[in-house]
Parts: sequence; C-alpha cells; structure tokens
Amino acid sequence: MGKIVRMISDDGTLTVMAADTADIVERARLIHKTTPVTTAALGRLLTAAGFMGAVLKGRDDSVTIRLNGDGPAGSVIAAADSEGNVRGYVSDPGVDLPKNEKGKLDVSGAVGKNGTLTVMKDLGLKEPYIGQVPIVSGEIAEDITNYYAVSEQIPTVCALGVLVSKDDRSVITAGGFIIQLLPTADDDTISRVEKCLENIEPVTTMLAKGMSPEEICRAVLDGFPLQLLDEMHPGYVCTCSRERVEKALVSTGAEELEEMANDEVTKVSCHFCDKVYEFGPSEIRALISRAKPQ
Repeated sequence: MGKIVRMISDDGTLTVMAADTADIVERARLIHKTTPVTTAALGRLLTAAGFMGAVLKGRDDSVTIRLNGDGPAGSVIAAADSEGNVRGYVSDPGVDLPKNEKGKLDVSGAVGKNGTLTVMKDLGLKEPYIGQVPIVSGEIAEDITNYYAVSEQIPTVCALGVLVSKDDRSVITAGGFIIQLLPTADDDTISRVEKCLENIEPVTTMLAKGMSPEEICRAVLDGFPLQLLDEMHPGYVCTCSRERVEKALVSTGAEELEEMANDEVTKVSCHFCDKVYEFGPSEIRALISRAKPQ
C-alpha cells in the first residue's frame, strides 16, 4: 500500500505533496513484466497520476495521463481515481536500454523526446477536460512540470524517482514530490522555494533513508511551516470487470462478434492488470443482439 500526503504552508502561498509508491510500482512491475527502464518510466507516471488523482474533488472523478513519445517503449499510460489509486501500462514493457551518460536508467531514451503528454480528467461533466502539451525531455517529471505551467498555468516543481535492484530488478524505492504555488504567492515565496531546492537530495535517496512522505515535504520546504491537509493510502487498483469487457466487445460490432462466435473460446486481456476474461461461442452470440441497431 502506498502513501500520499498533502500539506499547505501556514501563509497559504503553496501546497506540497509527497508519495511513497514502492509497493504500487512493484505490483505494476510484476503484472507487466517490465524491464528496469520501463519500470522507472511507468513508476514515475503512476506516481504523477496519483498526485493528480489525490486532488480531485468528486468521488467518481478520475484522471488519465498518456505519454506518447517516439521512443521504443511506445506509449506510457497511467490512470488514477480521487483516492490516489492508480493503474497503468507501457506499450512495450520489454524494452531494455543501457544506462545514460549519467549512469542512470535512460527513461528519456525509452519514452522519447518528441511527442505529446495528454491529461484527461473525467469530472462528471458532459465532456472530459483534456490538456495536451509537447514532451519536453521524456524524463516525465519535467514533462509534468511543463504540463502544469502551460495547460493549467500553475507554477510547479515536480520530482519523481524509481530505484530498481540490480540483482532481481525489483523496486527498492519509488515516489516523488510536487510543489505548487497558489495565487497568493509572490516573488519572495518563489525565491524562498528556489533556495530550499538548491541542495535537496534525490527523492529516491530520501526514501531509501526511510523518510516518510511527510518528512520529505518538510525537507524540501525547510523554512516553510507546513500543515497537514490530508493523507491517503492508495494502491494499484484495476477497475476492469466482465461487464466492462462485454461492453467493449459489443462496441466492436455485430460483424466482428459473428467471427468471434466461430472460435472455441474468445480471450480478452485487460491492459492494466493480469486478468483474462474468457467467452464461449454462446456467450458471444448473446452479445450480437446488443450490437445490432435497435
């Protein structure tokens, strides 16, 4: 189970969230059989989605982040609900790359530096909110920062990290923090935040030391008195169901279903989890009437 905390400065000029998502990212790794570099890419985006989900106001609200780059990993998708629960996948989870020039996992090389980052928020309205910006670096944290600045006009600092074991490729630590300035912030606030971040340790280092998300919030904003707003314990939660799969099959059309009915069994795998749904010919035929125009 992961943990996300959200805090606000006493003077009401900024908010900060921090998360420990190691268990969540490890669950994603096991489901999708990701390599170290795709574990890092998916893990970073899952953490970012958790942050975005945690601030949604409606119980049934949700957010989906899609990173469509020109790298070999293809698209990276992460979705979250209003409790910070997440799910996601990588188009090609088996991509493996050598370390970059800094000796780090080459997430940018896997994702690509050209393409788009799209955020879709379902807030229960007639149409979802959709914001899209060009990929800045493919390192994901910089792309999330740019999205907030360009699409939502919120000055933001975002840090995301995933540390993977060299031995068994399991997730050692994963998480991040995100600082956002409120409209009451002035130039002095900005200067103070910049000073706080000058010598801050990588988020994976802080997590490896055993620091909690609340301690990370206070460390990255040392000098800002902070109040705890809320605390969440999200997990990797898929929302798939047989009913949803049936609706997806119906949407393919009667002609497609007629062909499926000739097969001994039709298997449908969920993109987000390891569940496989099986349908026999009689079950497929029962869906055909639903697919035909009434």
